[in-house]
Amino acid sequence: MTISSLRRLIPSSTWIVLGVVAPICMLMLSALMLLQLRHDAWEKAELTSKNLLQVIERDIARNVEIIDLSLRGVIDNLRAPGVAEASPDLRQLILFDRAATARDIGVLLVIDERGDVVVDAQVVPPRKANYADREYFLAHKARSDLGLYISRPLVSRLTGSPMIALSRRITKADGSFGGVVLGTLKLAYFNRLFDRIGLGREGAINLYNRDGTRIMRQPYVEADIGVNIAGSANFKRFLADGSGVFVGPSVRDGVERQYAFTGVGDLPLVLNVAMSTDEIDADWRVMAAVIGLTVLALCVLTSGLSILFGRELKRRVAIQAELATLSGTDALTGIANRRRFDEVFQRSWDGAGRSGSPLSLLVIDADHFKRFNDRHGHHVGDAVLQGLSRCLSESVHRPTDLVARVGGEEFVLLLPDTDETGALRMAEKVHAEVSGLAVGSAGIGAGAITVSIGSATTYNPKRPSTPNDFFELADRALYEAKEAGRNQTKCAPSAGSRGTLAGSKLSLVRS
Repeated sequence: MTISSLRRLIPSSTWIVLGVVAPICMLMLSALMLLQLRHDAWEKAELTSKNLLQVIERDIARNVEIIDLSLRGVIDNLRAPGVAEASPDLRQLILFDRAATARDIGVLLVIDERGDVVVDAQVVPPRKANYADREYFLAHKARSDLGLYISRPLVSRLTGSPMIALSRRITKADGSFGGVVLGTLKLAYFNRLFDRIGLGREGAINLYNRDGTRIMRQPYVEADIGVNIAGSANFKRFLADGSGVFVGPSVRDGVERQYAFTGVGDLPLVLNVAMSTDEIDADWRVMAAVIGLTVLALCVLTSGLSILFGRELKRRVAIQAELATLSGTDALTGIANRRRFDEVFQRSWDGAGRSGSPLSLLVIDADHFKRFNDRHGHHVGDAVLQGLSRCLSESVHRPTDLVARVGGEEFVLLLPDTDETGALRMAEKVHAEVSGLAVGSAGIGAGAITVSIGSATTYNPKRPSTPNDFFELADRALYEAKEAGRNQTKCAPSAGSRGTLAGSKLSLVRS
């Protein structure tokens, strides 16, 4: 078609419209890209929060576990014969381990049923104090099945430091209440742990008791410690879901934040990491402004250029698309050619190397193909090759599998994420499809055309070291199938598998 005839078919107004529509499409695509970038920013923030949450949760759980193990040890040692009669110094040595000297532990005490301190891990004789009015003492006295009890934030009567108390009940031999063993964890530990983490000006980390009492917050504000938010929508969601991520306003200051939250092990504690939604979007807004203005300027320029060069661009795009298709397609069969196979093979090889997934290759050759050419002519041989390509194409259904003609009568099936068993099943399917192939115009009935198949599977693309070496494995297996009588599949020893299936074979003779 000449330029003048094309000009008659497509008026100039159409090119002007295209010159306007194209920039609009560019703006729409840019908007989609910016939305994706924003989505990525939120995903990154969520991943960061979850990672921080995991690190903090493990640290807290480990420290609580250390104290709890000490409490359990004290209870067990109290039951040991002779401990009650031992001297105060010896009894302290028996009951308490070195956990009492840990940096973040406040006090470790044994408190009798009246609330008086009878053993003190730090000093002998014990410091005098009575804890009969403390919530944990009353809770253990009322219930024998309470287990580890974690209190709300308190001020230590012995040290004057803010802390939380961890306690377990001491039960006498007759089952009655015998007091509690108490360990305290300084709030300074949580403050120091949280303070190492930067979440921006509006970010926050909170630790709550399951009753809704805030134990610690970062940034630290003394007035926030001990506040109960059990009735808030956010805390109700913390308890209902157990763990997760959501966006909502803060009950404290009304700032909208993304909350990542979880329980702390099996403890009655709830931890959350909160990032301000404005700060999550801050970098994205700057990027959106820069990209938006740049794209807008380019769209204005593109509009003018589209009007001037629209026809040439359309013609070049059409030619390039056609050449791209032709360069990767076998002219006779319409399936992928050797060039296309080499490209996909290399990508699949690299992908298997990154993911560690198996990769299988079937090399397929038409048996006695030369006889068909010599007896019936090349046009019948071409029909046989076209029929074989149809059979192979009908044998695969996954979009990642590739059927290609790599030479004369030689074809390949590339099967990513397929182990040796799957490859052999595919080979059996190919034999079944080919068994029904016929060329009626030449009097070639079903069953007359057969193929030999060489199969190879690698579970570690570093062994063999190159795609060519891997192809050679399948090719050698093909020649074994030929030498063994054709119309069958031979399997090369699996490369890099944990349980190598060397020598496995599958014979599929088609009558």
